[in-house]
Amino acid sequence: MLFMQAANRVMCLATVAIALAVSSPAAFAQQPSAAALASGKELIAITGATALFNPLIAGVVEQAKLLYLQMDPTSGKDLNEIADKIRTDLAPRQAEISNEVAKDYATSFTEQELREIIAFYKSPAGQKLLTQQPQIVESSMKFAQTWSNSLSDVVVGKFREELKKRGKGP
Repeated sequence: MLFMQAANRVMCLATVAIALAVSSPAAFAQQPSAAALASGKELIAITGATALFNPLIAGVVEQAKLLYLQMDPTSGKDLNEIADKIRTDLAPRQAEISNEVAKDYATSFTEQELREIIAFYKSPAGQKLLTQQPQIVESSMKFAQTWSNSLSDVVVGKFREELKKRGKGP
C-alpha cells in the first residue's frame, strides 16, 4: 500500500513537473528570490513531496549493487557493506533534488501565488486533499484501467464488424 501511495505521489509530481516544463519560458529565465525558494521548499514539505525523493539514492545504489552481485555472486557481504557506505556518503545529495524542485516552483509561481498555495495546503480542505488524494488517485487508476479494457473490447468489436462488412475479417 505504501508503494501505491508513493507511486501515486510520483504520478502527481510528474504531472506537476510536466506543467512546470511547459509553463512560460520567461519565468525560467529569471532567478527566483530567496523568499520564493523558501516558499517552494515549504510547499514541497507540506505536500510530502520530499518523501518521494528519499528512495532515489537508495534505489540507485541498490541497482549498482545488484549489477556487481550478478558479476560476482560471492561478493554479497562486501557489496552490502559498500552499499551502506555509499548511501551514507550520498545522503547529503538528497537536498539537490528538493532544491531543484523548489527552484522550479519558485520560477513558475510568484511569491504571492506560492503563499496562497501553501495557505491552501495548510487549510482544512488542503489537508483533506493531501490525505485523500492517494486513495482517489488509486481508485481512479483502477477505474481507468477497467474502463480502458472495456473500451478496448468495444473498439476491437467495431474493427471486426467493419472488416467483416468489407469481407476482410475472420
